[in-house]
Amino acid sequence: MNMRRLPLLTLLLIFATALPSMAQDHSVDFNPAGISFAQGRSWTHTLFGQQPITVAPISLANSSRLQGLLRGGKLYLSLNDAIALALENNLDIAIERFNLPIADTGILQAKSGASPGGVSTGISSGTPGGGAGGGGGAVAAVNGGGPAVPNLDPTFSTNFSIADNVQPPGHSTLGSSSFNSQAALQSHNTLADFSFNKGFVTGGTVSLGYSNTRSSSSVFAPQISSGISFSFTQPLLQGFGIELNTRNIVTAKDDRELADIAFSQQVMSTVAQIEDLYWNDVTANQAVRNAQESVDYAQTTLNNTQRQVEVGTMAPLQTTQAKATLATSQQALIAAQNTLEYDALLLKNAVTKNMADPTLADADVVTTDSLNVVPNEPILPASDLVKLALQYRPELAETRINMSISEMNIKASKDLLKPTLNLIGGYNANSVQPTYGSTFGDVFAGNFPSYSVGFNLQIPLTNHSGQASVARAQLQMQQAHLQQQQQINNIVISVEQARFTLESSRAQVLAAGQAVTFNRETVDADQKRLELGATTLTQVLLDQSNLTAANANLVTAESTYAQAKVSLEQLTGRTLAANRISILDAENGKVTQMPQANF
Repeated sequence: MNMRRLPLLTLLLIFATALPSMAQDHSVDFNPAGISFAQGRSWTHTLFGQQPITVAPISLANSSRLQGLLRGGKLYLSLNDAIALALENNLDIAIERFNLPIADTGILQAKSGASPGGVSTGISSGTPGGGAGGGGGAVAAVNGGGPAVPNLDPTFSTNFSIADNVQPPGHSTLGSSSFNSQAALQSHNTLADFSFNKGFVTGGTVSLGYSNTRSSSSVFAPQISSGISFSFTQPLLQGFGIELNTRNIVTAKDDRELADIAFSQQVMSTVAQIEDLYWNDVTANQAVRNAQESVDYAQTTLNNTQRQVEVGTMAPLQTTQAKATLATSQQALIAAQNTLEYDALLLKNAVTKNMADPTLADADVVTTDSLNVVPNEPILPASDLVKLALQYRPELAETRINMSISEMNIKASKDLLKPTLNLIGGYNANSVQPTYGSTFGDVFAGNFPSYSVGFNLQIPLTNHSGQASVARAQLQMQQAHLQQQQQINNIVISVEQARFTLESSRAQVLAAGQAVTFNRETVDADQKRLELGATTLTQVLLDQSNLTAANANLVTAESTYAQAKVSLEQLTGRTLAANRISILDAENGKVTQMPQANF
Protein backbone atom coordinates (compact mmCIF):
# COMPACT_ATOMS: atom_id res chain seq x y z
CA MET A 1 0.00 0.00 0.00
CA ASN A 2 1.19 3.54 -0.77
CA MET A 3 1.50 5.00 2.71
CA ARG A 4 1.08 8.50 1.31
CA ARG A 5 -2.54 7.65 0.61
CA LEU A 6 -3.26 6.79 4.22
CA PRO A 7 -4.81 10.20 5.00
CA LEU A 8 -7.40 9.62 2.27
CA LEU A 9 -8.32 6.29 3.85
CA THR A 10 -8.77 7.95 7.21
CA LEU A 11 -11.18 10.44 5.67
CA LEU A 12 -13.19 7.58 4.26
CA LEU A 13 -13.19 6.06 7.74
CA ILE A 14 -14.83 9.20 9.11
CA PHE A 15 -17.73 8.91 6.70
CA ALA A 16 -18.04 5.18 7.37
CA THR A 17 -18.76 5.90 11.02
CA ALA A 18 -21.96 7.65 10.00
CA LEU A 19 -23.38 4.22 9.08
CA PRO A 20 -24.98 2.02 11.75
CA SER A 21 -22.41 -0.16 13.43
CA MET A 22 -24.91 -2.97 13.93
CA ALA A 23 -28.28 -3.81 12.44
CA GLN A 24 -31.20 -3.19 14.78
CA ASP A 25 -33.61 -6.06 14.50
CA HIS A 26 -35.86 -5.38 17.47
CA SER A 27 -39.23 -3.74 17.28
CA VAL A 28 -39.25 -0.50 19.21
CA ASP A 29 -41.67 2.05 20.52
CA PHE A 30 -41.78 5.45 18.86
CA ASN A 31 -42.34 8.87 20.30
CA PRO A 32 -44.97 11.24 18.87
CA ALA A 33 -42.41 12.70 16.43
CA GLY A 34 -41.67 9.25 15.02
CA ILE A 35 -38.19 9.00 16.54
CA SER A 36 -37.26 5.60 17.89
CA PHE A 37 -36.08 5.56 21.51
CA ALA A 38 -33.75 2.70 20.53
CA GLN A 39 -32.32 4.46 17.47
CA GLY A 40 -32.15 8.09 18.56
CA ARG A 41 -31.52 11.02 16.26
CA SER A 42 -29.18 10.67 13.29
CA TRP A 43 -25.74 12.27 13.42
CA THR A 44 -26.84 14.93 10.94
CA HIS A 45 -29.34 16.20 13.53
CA THR A 46 -26.83 16.22 16.39
CA LEU A 47 -23.78 17.72 14.68
CA PHE A 48 -24.39 21.28 15.91
CA GLY A 49 -26.38 20.69 19.05
CA GLN A 50 -28.80 18.06 20.23
CA GLN A 51 -32.46 18.28 21.08
CA PRO A 52 -34.04 15.78 23.48
CA ILE A 53 -36.30 13.11 22.04
CA THR A 54 -39.86 14.24 22.65
CA VAL A 55 -41.86 12.24 25.16
CA ALA A 56 -45.63 12.36 24.82
CA PRO A 57 -47.43 13.94 27.79
CA ILE A 58 -49.42 11.52 29.88
CA SER A 59 -53.21 11.59 29.81
CA LEU A 60 -55.12 11.14 33.05
CA ALA A 61 -58.51 11.05 31.31
CA ASN A 62 -60.53 7.84 31.32
CA SER A 63 -60.92 6.11 27.97
CA SER A 64 -64.01 6.86 25.89
CA ARG A 65 -65.18 3.27 26.36
CA LEU A 66 -66.24 4.15 29.89
CA GLN A 67 -68.82 6.70 28.75
CA GLY A 68 -70.52 4.11 26.58
CA LEU A 69 -71.13 1.92 29.64
CA LEU A 70 -72.68 4.66 31.78
CA ARG A 71 -76.47 4.68 31.57
CA GLY A 72 -78.89 6.40 33.93
CA GLY A 73 -76.17 7.16 36.46
CA LYS A 74 -75.07 3.52 36.64
CA LEU A 75 -72.00 1.76 35.27
CA TYR A 76 -73.07 -1.50 33.61
CA LEU A 77 -70.15 -3.92 33.44
CA SER A 78 -69.77 -7.36 31.99
CA LEU A 79 -66.54 -9.17 32.83
CA ASN A 80 -65.32 -8.55 29.27
CA ASP A 81 -66.06 -4.83 29.66
CA ALA A 82 -64.19 -4.71 32.96
CA ILE A 83 -61.11 -6.36 31.44
CA ALA A 84 -61.19 -4.07 28.38
CA LEU A 85 -61.45 -0.99 30.60
CA ALA A 86 -58.53 -2.21 32.71
CA LEU A 87 -56.34 -2.68 29.63
CA GLU A 88 -57.00 0.94 28.72
CA ASN A 89 -57.12 2.63 32.13
CA ASN A 90 -55.58 0.54 34.91
CA LEU A 91 -52.74 2.53 36.45
CA ASP A 92 -50.61 -0.53 37.27
CA ILE A 93 -50.56 -1.40 33.56
CA ALA A 94 -50.01 2.25 32.61
CA ILE A 95 -47.02 2.48 34.95
CA GLU A 96 -45.42 -0.73 33.68
CA ARG A 97 -46.08 0.31 30.06
CA PHE A 98 -43.32 2.92 30.42
CA ASN A 99 -40.75 0.17 30.97
CA LEU A 100 -40.97 -0.72 27.26
CA PRO A 101 -39.61 2.58 25.88
CA ILE A 102 -37.31 2.83 28.90
CA ALA A 103 -35.77 -0.49 27.82
CA ASP A 104 -35.42 0.95 24.31
CA THR A 105 -33.33 3.79 25.69
CA GLY A 106 -31.04 1.10 27.11
CA ILE A 107 -30.43 -0.14 23.57
CA LEU A 108 -29.62 3.41 22.47
CA GLN A 109 -27.25 3.82 25.41
CA ALA A 110 -25.51 0.51 24.70
CA LYS A 111 -24.78 1.60 21.12
CA SER A 112 -22.32 4.09 22.58
CA GLY A 113 -20.48 1.26 24.31
CA ALA A 114 -21.89 2.10 27.75
CA SER A 115 -23.69 -0.41 29.92
CA PRO A 116 -27.47 -0.29 29.56
CA GLY A 117 -29.46 1.12 32.43
CA GLY A 118 -31.33 -2.15 33.07
CA VAL A 119 -35.07 -2.65 33.36
CA SER A 120 -37.59 -3.29 36.07
CA THR A 121 -39.18 -6.74 36.00
CA GLY A 122 -41.30 -6.31 39.11
CA ILE A 123 -45.08 -6.27 39.22
CA SER A 124 -46.87 -3.07 40.16
CA SER A 125 -49.47 -3.67 42.83
CA GLY A 126 -50.74 -0.20 43.62
CA THR A 127 -54.34 -1.09 42.78
CA PRO A 128 -56.03 -2.30 45.99
CA GLY A 129 -58.28 -5.36 46.20
CA GLY A 130 -58.38 -8.79 44.64
CA GLY A 131 -56.76 -11.99 45.77
CA ALA A 132 -54.70 -12.97 42.70
CA GLY A 133 -50.95 -13.04 43.19
CA GLY A 134 -48.26 -12.06 40.73
CA GLY A 135 -46.46 -15.40 40.63
CA GLY A 136 -42.89 -16.13 41.62
CA GLY A 137 -40.00 -13.88 40.70
CA ALA A 138 -37.39 -14.66 38.09
CA VAL A 139 -33.83 -15.72 38.91
CA ALA A 140 -31.66 -12.62 38.50
CA ALA A 141 -28.73 -12.49 36.10
CA VAL A 142 -25.21 -12.97 37.46
CA ASN A 143 -23.15 -9.79 37.34
CA GLY A 144 -20.00 -10.07 35.28
CA GLY A 145 -16.97 -7.93 34.55
CA GLY A 146 -14.77 -7.96 31.51
CA PRO A 147 -12.68 -5.35 29.73
CA ALA A 148 -14.28 -1.97 29.18
CA VAL A 149 -15.98 -1.47 25.84
CA PRO A 150 -14.50 1.46 23.87
CA ASN A 151 -16.61 4.52 23.17
CA LEU A 152 -18.45 3.56 19.98
CA ASP A 153 -19.86 7.05 19.44
CA PRO A 154 -17.59 9.10 17.15
CA THR A 155 -16.50 12.47 18.51
CA PHE A 156 -15.27 15.54 16.68
CA SER A 157 -13.44 18.31 18.50
CA THR A 158 -11.72 21.52 17.52
CA ASN A 159 -9.51 24.07 19.23
CA PHE A 160 -9.08 27.61 17.97
CA SER A 161 -7.04 30.37 19.60
CA ILE A 162 -5.41 33.69 18.77
CA ALA A 163 -2.47 35.06 20.76
CA ASP A 164 -0.63 38.41 20.50
CA ASN A 165 2.57 39.20 22.38
CA VAL A 166 4.55 42.43 22.63
CA GLN A 167 8.03 42.32 24.27
CA PRO A 168 9.93 45.49 25.38
CA PRO A 169 13.18 46.58 23.66
CA GLY A 170 16.32 44.90 24.74
CA HIS A 171 17.52 41.36 24.78
CA SER A 172 14.75 39.12 23.39
CA THR A 173 14.28 35.47 22.74
CA LEU A 174 12.11 34.19 19.91
CA GLY A 175 12.02 30.48 19.49
CA SER A 176 15.64 29.21 19.64
CA SER A 177 17.12 32.57 18.59
CA SER A 178 18.41 35.25 20.93
CA PHE A 179 19.14 38.83 19.82
CA ASN A 180 19.21 42.46 20.88
CA SER A 181 16.38 44.67 19.70
CA GLN A 182 16.15 48.46 19.68
CA ALA A 183 12.38 48.34 19.27
CA ALA A 184 9.50 46.42 20.82
CA LEU A 185 9.03 42.92 19.39
CA GLN A 186 5.50 42.01 18.30
CA SER A 187 4.44 38.43 17.58
CA HIS A 188 1.12 36.87 16.55
CA ASN A 189 0.00 33.21 16.66
CA THR A 190 -3.18 31.64 15.36
CA LEU A 191 -3.95 28.01 16.25
CA ALA A 192 -6.66 25.83 14.64
CA ASP A 193 -6.72 22.12 15.51
CA PHE A 194 -9.26 19.47 14.55
CA SER A 195 -9.52 15.90 15.83
CA PHE A 196 -11.75 12.86 15.35
CA ASN A 197 -11.94 9.82 17.64
CA LYS A 198 -13.85 6.57 17.24
CA GLY A 199 -14.00 3.21 18.97
CA PHE A 200 -14.98 -0.01 17.19
CA VAL A 201 -16.63 -3.26 18.17
CA THR A 202 -13.34 -5.08 17.59
CA GLY A 203 -12.04 -3.28 20.69
CA GLY A 204 -9.82 -0.94 18.73
CA THR A 205 -9.75 2.85 18.70
CA VAL A 206 -8.78 5.33 16.01
CA SER A 207 -7.74 8.96 16.34
CA LEU A 208 -7.31 11.39 13.45
CA GLY A 209 -6.11 14.96 13.87
CA TYR A 210 -5.25 17.96 11.74
CA SER A 211 -3.46 21.02 13.10
CA ASN A 212 -2.66 24.48 11.72
CA THR A 213 -0.51 27.16 13.33
CA ARG A 214 0.18 30.55 11.76
CA SER A 215 3.05 32.51 13.33
CA SER A 216 4.26 36.01 12.45
CA SER A 217 6.28 38.78 14.10
CA SER A 218 7.96 42.08 13.42
CA VAL A 219 11.21 40.15 12.88
CA PHE A 220 10.26 37.41 10.42
CA ALA A 221 7.63 36.84 7.76
CA PRO A 222 4.50 34.79 8.50
CA GLN A 223 4.85 31.04 8.35
CA ILE A 224 2.28 28.24 8.38
CA SER A 225 2.90 25.01 10.27
CA SER A 226 0.42 22.21 9.47
CA GLY A 227 0.28 18.54 10.30
CA ILE A 228 -1.97 15.52 10.11
CA SER A 229 -1.78 12.66 12.56
CA PHE A 230 -3.37 9.25 12.58
CA SER A 231 -3.06 6.66 15.33
CA PHE A 232 -4.77 3.42 16.21
CA THR A 233 -4.76 0.84 18.95
CA GLN A 234 -6.12 -2.69 18.51
CA PRO A 235 -6.17 -5.23 21.34
CA LEU A 236 -5.08 -8.68 20.21
CA LEU A 237 -5.76 -10.65 23.41
CA GLN A 238 -7.62 -9.01 26.30
CA GLY A 239 -10.41 -6.81 24.95
CA PHE A 240 -10.38 -8.26 21.42
CA GLY A 241 -13.46 -9.45 19.58
CA ILE A 242 -16.82 -8.32 18.26
CA GLU A 243 -18.73 -10.67 20.55
CA LEU A 244 -16.99 -9.25 23.61
CA ASN A 245 -17.43 -5.60 22.69
CA THR A 246 -21.06 -5.88 21.62
CA ARG A 247 -22.14 -7.59 24.83
CA ASN A 248 -23.73 -4.39 26.14
CA ILE A 249 -25.91 -4.17 23.03
CA VAL A 250 -26.87 -7.84 23.36
CA THR A 251 -27.68 -7.30 27.03
CA ALA A 252 -29.78 -4.23 26.19
CA LYS A 253 -31.79 -6.22 23.64
CA ASP A 254 -32.24 -8.98 26.20
CA ASP A 255 -33.41 -6.34 28.66
CA ARG A 256 -36.01 -5.27 26.11
CA GLU A 257 -37.20 -8.88 25.90
CA LEU A 258 -37.35 -8.96 29.69
CA ALA A 259 -39.41 -5.77 29.65
CA ASP A 260 -41.83 -7.36 27.16
CA ILE A 261 -42.18 -10.46 29.31
CA ALA A 262 -42.53 -8.47 32.53
CA PHE A 263 -45.23 -6.35 30.91
CA SER A 264 -47.17 -9.43 29.84
CA GLN A 265 -46.82 -10.72 33.40
CA GLN A 266 -48.18 -7.41 34.68
CA VAL A 267 -51.16 -7.68 32.32
CA MET A 268 -51.78 -11.26 33.47
CA SER A 269 -51.64 -10.19 37.12
CA THR A 270 -53.93 -7.22 36.55
CA VAL A 271 -56.46 -9.23 34.53
CA ALA A 272 -56.51 -11.86 37.27
CA GLN A 273 -57.07 -9.08 39.81
CA ILE A 274 -59.92 -7.64 37.72
CA GLU A 275 -61.55 -11.07 37.55
CA ASP A 276 -61.27 -11.44 41.32
CA LEU A 277 -62.69 -7.98 41.92
CA TYR A 278 -65.54 -8.60 39.48
CA TRP A 279 -66.56 -11.89 41.08
CA ASN A 280 -66.16 -10.35 44.53
CA ASP A 281 -68.71 -7.75 43.47
CA VAL A 282 -70.98 -10.43 42.03
CA THR A 283 -70.86 -12.51 45.22
CA ALA A 284 -71.29 -9.35 47.31
CA ASN A 285 -74.47 -8.68 45.34
CA GLN A 286 -75.59 -12.20 46.10
CA ALA A 287 -74.79 -11.68 49.76
CA VAL A 288 -77.02 -8.58 49.77
CA ARG A 289 -79.84 -10.55 48.16
CA ASN A 290 -79.40 -13.31 50.73
CA ALA A 291 -79.42 -10.78 53.58
CA GLN A 292 -82.55 -9.18 52.14
CA GLU A 293 -84.16 -12.61 51.95
CA SER A 294 -83.33 -13.15 55.64
CA VAL A 295 -84.90 -9.79 56.48
CA ASP A 296 -88.01 -10.71 54.48
CA TYR A 297 -88.31 -14.05 56.25
CA ALA A 298 -87.79 -12.41 59.64
CA GLN A 299 -90.39 -9.77 58.84
CA THR A 300 -92.90 -12.43 57.74
CA THR A 301 -92.24 -14.38 60.92
CA LEU A 302 -92.72 -11.29 63.03
CA ASN A 303 -96.01 -10.49 61.29
CA ASN A 304 -97.28 -14.04 61.82
CA THR A 305 -96.20 -13.97 65.45
CA GLN A 306 -97.96 -10.67 66.10
CA ARG A 307 -101.19 -12.00 64.59
CA GLN A 308 -101.05 -15.12 66.73
CA VAL A 309 -100.34 -13.04 69.84
CA GLU A 310 -103.39 -10.94 69.02
CA VAL A 311 -105.65 -14.01 68.81
CA GLY A 312 -104.08 -15.48 71.94
CA THR A 313 -102.43 -18.55 70.42
CA MET A 314 -98.89 -17.37 71.17
CA ALA A 315 -97.23 -15.69 74.16
CA PRO A 316 -96.28 -11.97 73.83
CA LEU A 317 -92.67 -12.83 74.76
CA GLN A 318 -92.23 -14.56 71.44
CA THR A 319 -92.90 -11.28 69.64
CA THR A 320 -89.80 -9.88 71.30
CA GLN A 321 -87.80 -12.87 70.09
CA ALA A 322 -89.07 -12.35 66.51
CA LYS A 323 -88.21 -8.63 66.67
CA ALA A 324 -84.69 -9.43 67.85
CA THR A 325 -84.23 -11.82 64.94
CA LEU A 326 -85.46 -9.14 62.51
CA ALA A 327 -83.08 -6.56 63.97
CA THR A 328 -80.15 -8.96 63.63
CA SER A 329 -81.09 -9.65 60.01
CA GLN A 330 -81.34 -5.93 59.27
CA GLN A 331 -77.87 -5.38 60.73
CA ALA A 332 -76.52 -8.16 58.53
CA LEU A 333 -78.18 -6.51 55.50
CA ILE A 334 -76.54 -3.17 56.28
CA ALA A 335 -73.14 -4.88 56.62
CA ALA A 336 -73.65 -6.72 53.31
CA GLN A 337 -74.62 -3.47 51.57
CA ASN A 338 -71.51 -1.75 52.93
CA THR A 339 -69.34 -4.61 51.68
CA LEU A 340 -71.00 -4.41 48.26
CA GLU A 341 -70.43 -0.66 48.10
CA TYR A 342 -66.74 -1.08 48.97
CA ASP A 343 -66.24 -3.96 46.50
CA ALA A 344 -67.89 -1.88 43.78
CA LEU A 345 -65.57 1.01 44.62
CA LEU A 346 -62.51 -1.25 44.33
CA LEU A 347 -63.71 -2.57 40.96
CA LYS A 348 -64.45 0.93 39.68
CA ASN A 349 -61.00 2.11 40.74
CA ALA A 350 -59.28 -0.84 39.03
CA VAL A 351 -60.90 -0.18 35.64
CA THR A 352 -60.52 3.61 35.59
CA LYS A 353 -57.66 6.05 35.48
CA ASN A 354 -59.29 9.06 37.11
CA MET A 355 -61.70 8.42 39.98
CA ALA A 356 -62.38 12.18 40.27
CA ASP A 357 -64.39 12.11 37.04
CA PRO A 358 -67.73 13.65 38.16
CA THR A 359 -69.77 11.37 35.88
CA LEU A 360 -68.14 8.36 37.50
CA ALA A 361 -67.91 9.35 41.15
CA ASP A 362 -71.57 8.73 42.00
CA ALA A 363 -72.23 5.93 39.50
CA ASP A 364 -73.27 2.60 40.98
CA VAL A 365 -71.66 -0.50 39.46
CA VAL A 366 -74.04 -3.05 37.99
CA THR A 367 -72.40 -6.38 37.16
CA THR A 368 -74.23 -8.07 34.31
CA ASP A 369 -72.55 -11.49 34.40
CA SER A 370 -73.29 -14.26 36.88
CA LEU A 371 -71.04 -17.05 38.05
CA ASN A 372 -71.83 -20.30 36.30
CA VAL A 373 -70.45 -23.45 37.88
CA VAL A 374 -70.59 -26.41 35.49
CA PRO A 375 -70.83 -29.65 37.54
CA ASN A 376 -68.84 -31.82 35.14
CA GLU A 377 -66.55 -29.24 33.57
CA PRO A 378 -63.35 -31.08 32.60
CA ILE A 379 -60.07 -30.08 34.25
CA LEU A 380 -56.79 -31.04 32.64
CA PRO A 381 -54.68 -33.61 34.48
CA ALA A 382 -52.04 -32.18 36.79
CA SER A 383 -49.22 -33.39 34.52
CA ASP A 384 -50.65 -31.48 31.55
CA LEU A 385 -51.16 -28.34 33.63
CA VAL A 386 -47.56 -28.52 34.84
CA LYS A 387 -46.33 -28.78 31.24
CA LEU A 388 -48.33 -25.69 30.33
CA ALA A 389 -46.92 -23.79 33.29
CA LEU A 390 -43.32 -24.73 32.45
CA GLN A 391 -43.92 -23.59 28.89
CA TYR A 392 -45.85 -20.36 29.42
CA ARG A 393 -45.03 -18.95 32.86
CA PRO A 394 -43.46 -15.51 32.16
CA GLU A 395 -40.98 -15.64 35.02
CA LEU A 396 -39.47 -18.86 33.62
CA ALA A 397 -38.85 -17.05 30.33
CA GLU A 398 -37.28 -14.20 32.31
CA THR A 399 -35.05 -16.68 34.10
CA ARG A 400 -33.90 -18.24 30.82
CA ILE A 401 -32.95 -14.83 29.44
CA ASN A 402 -31.15 -13.90 32.66
CA MET A 403 -29.21 -17.16 32.55
CA SER A 404 -28.16 -16.35 28.97
CA ILE A 405 -26.97 -12.93 30.12
CA SER A 406 -25.10 -14.60 32.95
CA GLU A 407 -23.28 -16.96 30.57
CA MET A 408 -22.20 -13.98 28.48
CA ASN A 409 -21.04 -12.08 31.56
CA ILE A 410 -18.93 -15.04 32.73
CA LYS A 411 -17.35 -15.33 29.31
CA ALA A 412 -16.49 -11.62 29.40
CA SER A 413 -15.00 -12.00 32.89
CA LYS A 414 -12.70 -14.77 31.67
CA ASP A 415 -11.23 -12.32 29.16
CA LEU A 416 -9.66 -10.46 32.09
CA LEU A 417 -7.36 -13.46 32.67
CA LYS A 418 -5.63 -12.88 29.34
CA PRO A 419 -2.48 -10.76 29.00
CA THR A 420 -2.85 -7.33 27.46
CA LEU A 421 -1.34 -7.28 23.97
CA ASN A 422 -2.10 -4.24 21.84
CA LEU A 423 -1.12 -3.45 18.29
CA ILE A 424 -0.39 0.27 18.04
CA GLY A 425 0.46 2.36 15.05
CA GLY A 426 0.61 5.92 13.86
CA TYR A 427 1.20 8.18 10.93
CA ASN A 428 2.20 11.84 10.90
CA ALA A 429 2.81 14.35 8.11
CA ASN A 430 4.00 17.90 8.79
CA SER A 431 4.95 20.95 6.78
CA VAL A 432 6.15 24.51 7.36
CA GLN A 433 5.44 26.91 4.49
CA PRO A 434 4.60 30.57 4.05
CA THR A 435 1.07 29.87 2.74
CA TYR A 436 -1.82 27.58 3.69
CA GLY A 437 -1.97 26.12 0.21
CA SER A 438 1.65 25.01 0.32
CA THR A 439 1.37 23.36 3.72
CA PHE A 440 -1.94 21.71 2.82
CA GLY A 441 -0.35 20.29 -0.33
CA ASP A 442 2.68 18.96 1.55
CA VAL A 443 0.57 17.34 4.28
CA PHE A 444 -1.92 15.56 2.07
CA ALA A 445 0.67 14.61 -0.51
CA GLY A 446 2.65 12.97 2.24
CA ASN A 447 5.87 14.78 1.38
CA PHE A 448 7.25 14.62 4.92
CA PRO A 449 5.77 11.52 6.49
CA SER A 450 6.67 9.59 9.61
CA TYR A 451 5.34 6.16 10.57
CA SER A 452 5.29 4.03 13.68
CA VAL A 453 4.04 0.55 14.51
CA GLY A 454 4.59 -1.64 17.52
CA PHE A 455 3.21 -3.83 20.26
CA ASN A 456 2.43 -3.25 23.89
CA LEU A 457 2.45 -6.31 26.15
CA GLN A 458 1.40 -6.46 29.79
CA ILE A 459 1.37 -9.79 31.64
CA PRO A 460 -0.21 -9.89 35.12
CA LEU A 461 1.83 -12.18 37.36
CA THR A 462 -0.94 -12.96 39.84
CA ASN A 463 -4.13 -11.17 38.70
CA HIS A 464 -5.98 -11.88 41.94
CA SER A 465 -8.79 -9.53 40.95
CA GLY A 466 -9.43 -11.31 37.66
CA GLN A 467 -9.31 -14.75 39.25
CA ALA A 468 -11.71 -13.70 42.00
CA SER A 469 -14.12 -12.10 39.51
CA VAL A 470 -14.34 -15.21 37.33
CA ALA A 471 -14.59 -17.60 40.27
CA ARG A 472 -17.31 -15.51 41.90
CA ALA A 473 -19.32 -15.34 38.68
CA GLN A 474 -19.08 -19.11 38.18
CA LEU A 475 -20.13 -19.83 41.76
CA GLN A 476 -23.08 -17.45 41.45
CA MET A 477 -24.03 -19.18 38.21
CA GLN A 478 -24.17 -22.54 39.93
CA GLN A 479 -26.25 -20.95 42.66
CA ALA A 480 -28.59 -19.51 40.02
CA HIS A 481 -29.08 -22.98 38.47
CA LEU A 482 -30.21 -24.30 41.85
CA GLN A 483 -32.53 -21.33 42.28
CA GLN A 484 -33.96 -22.05 38.83
CA GLN A 485 -34.70 -25.65 39.78
CA GLN A 486 -36.25 -24.50 43.04
CA GLN A 487 -38.42 -22.10 41.03
CA ILE A 488 -39.58 -24.98 38.81
CA ASN A 489 -40.36 -27.18 41.82
CA ASN A 490 -42.40 -24.41 43.43
CA ILE A 491 -44.36 -23.93 40.22
CA VAL A 492 -45.15 -27.66 40.08
CA ILE A 493 -46.43 -27.59 43.67
CA SER A 494 -48.48 -24.42 43.18
CA VAL A 495 -50.12 -25.73 39.99
CA GLU A 496 -51.07 -29.06 41.52
CA GLN A 497 -52.39 -27.31 44.63
CA ALA A 498 -54.41 -24.89 42.47
CA ARG A 499 -55.94 -27.79 40.56
CA PHE A 500 -56.93 -29.49 43.80
CA THR A 501 -58.39 -26.23 45.12
CA LEU A 502 -60.45 -25.78 41.95
CA GLU A 503 -61.86 -29.31 42.14
CA SER A 504 -62.59 -28.97 45.85
CA SER A 505 -64.19 -25.53 45.58
CA ARG A 506 -66.42 -26.64 42.70
CA ALA A 507 -67.68 -29.56 44.78
CA GLN A 508 -68.27 -27.18 47.70
CA VAL A 509 -70.30 -24.84 45.48
CA LEU A 510 -72.54 -27.69 44.33
CA ALA A 511 -72.98 -29.00 47.87
CA ALA A 512 -73.63 -25.52 49.27
CA GLY A 513 -76.21 -24.90 46.57
CA GLN A 514 -78.07 -28.06 47.50
CA ALA A 515 -77.93 -27.05 51.17
CA VAL A 516 -79.46 -23.65 50.34
CA THR A 517 -82.27 -25.30 48.38
CA PHE A 518 -82.99 -27.73 51.22
CA ASN A 519 -82.96 -25.06 53.92
CA ARG A 520 -85.14 -22.70 51.89
CA GLU A 521 -87.73 -25.44 51.39
CA THR A 522 -87.59 -26.16 55.13
CA VAL A 523 -88.13 -22.51 56.02
CA ASP A 524 -91.07 -22.17 53.63
CA ALA A 525 -92.66 -25.36 54.99
CA ASP A 526 -92.21 -24.41 58.64
CA GLN A 527 -93.57 -20.92 57.99
CA LYS A 528 -96.79 -22.51 56.79
CA ARG A 529 -96.85 -24.92 59.76
CA LEU A 530 -96.30 -21.99 62.11
CA GLU A 531 -99.37 -20.27 60.68
CA LEU A 532 -101.34 -23.46 61.35
CA GLY A 533 -99.84 -23.83 64.82
CA ALA A 534 -98.16 -27.09 63.89
CA THR A 535 -94.62 -25.95 64.87
CA THR A 536 -92.94 -23.52 67.23
CA LEU A 537 -91.49 -20.08 66.61
CA THR A 538 -88.16 -21.34 67.91
CA GLN A 539 -88.05 -23.96 65.16
CA VAL A 540 -88.87 -21.40 62.47
CA LEU A 541 -86.18 -19.02 63.69
CA LEU A 542 -83.70 -21.92 63.80
CA ASP A 543 -84.64 -22.78 60.20
CA GLN A 544 -84.04 -19.19 59.14
CA SER A 545 -80.67 -19.16 60.89
CA ASN A 546 -79.71 -22.35 59.08
CA LEU A 547 -80.75 -20.80 55.75
CA THR A 548 -78.69 -17.67 56.46
CA ALA A 549 -75.65 -19.84 57.24
CA ALA A 550 -76.22 -21.94 54.10
CA ASN A 551 -76.45 -18.79 51.94
CA ALA A 552 -73.24 -17.47 53.48
CA ASN A 553 -71.50 -20.78 52.82
CA LEU A 554 -72.66 -20.68 49.19
CA VAL A 555 -71.34 -17.14 48.69
CA THR A 556 -68.01 -18.11 50.23
CA ALA A 557 -67.80 -21.27 48.11
CA GLU A 558 -68.60 -19.36 44.90
CA SER A 559 -65.99 -16.72 45.70
CA THR A 560 -63.40 -19.41 46.43
CA TYR A 561 -64.27 -21.21 43.20
CA ALA A 562 -63.92 -18.04 41.11
CA GLN A 563 -60.55 -17.23 42.69
CA ALA A 564 -59.36 -20.83 42.22
CA LYS A 565 -60.23 -20.77 38.53
CA VAL A 566 -58.50 -17.42 38.04
CA SER A 567 -55.47 -18.62 40.01
CA LEU A 568 -55.09 -21.83 38.00
CA GLU A 569 -55.12 -19.89 34.72
CA GLN A 570 -52.52 -17.49 36.08
CA LEU A 571 -50.28 -20.20 37.52
CA THR A 572 -50.24 -22.03 34.17
CA GLY A 573 -49.53 -18.80 32.27
CA ARG A 574 -52.81 -19.03 30.33
CA THR A 575 -54.56 -15.88 31.55
CA LEU A 576 -54.11 -13.94 28.32
CA ALA A 577 -54.83 -16.87 26.01
CA ALA A 578 -57.82 -18.11 28.01
CA ASN A 579 -59.42 -14.66 27.91
CA ARG A 580 -58.34 -13.93 24.31
CA ILE A 581 -56.47 -10.79 25.29
CA SER A 582 -54.21 -9.06 22.78
CA ILE A 583 -50.94 -8.01 24.39
CA LEU A 584 -50.53 -5.41 21.64
CA ASP A 585 -53.79 -3.81 22.75
CA ALA A 586 -52.41 -3.67 26.29
CA GLU A 587 -49.16 -2.10 25.07
CA ASN A 588 -51.04 0.54 23.07
CA GLY A 589 -53.63 1.16 25.77
CA LYS A 590 -56.40 0.83 23.19
CA VAL A 591 -58.55 -2.30 22.92
CA THR A 592 -59.31 -3.28 19.33
CA GLN A 593 -60.00 -6.96 20.04
CA MET A 594 -62.61 -7.41 22.74
CA PRO A 595 -61.57 -9.91 25.46
CA GLN A 596 -63.59 -13.11 25.82
CA ALA A 597 -63.49 -14.11 29.47
CA ASN A 598 -63.27 -17.82 30.20
CA PHE A 599 -66.26 -18.00 32.60
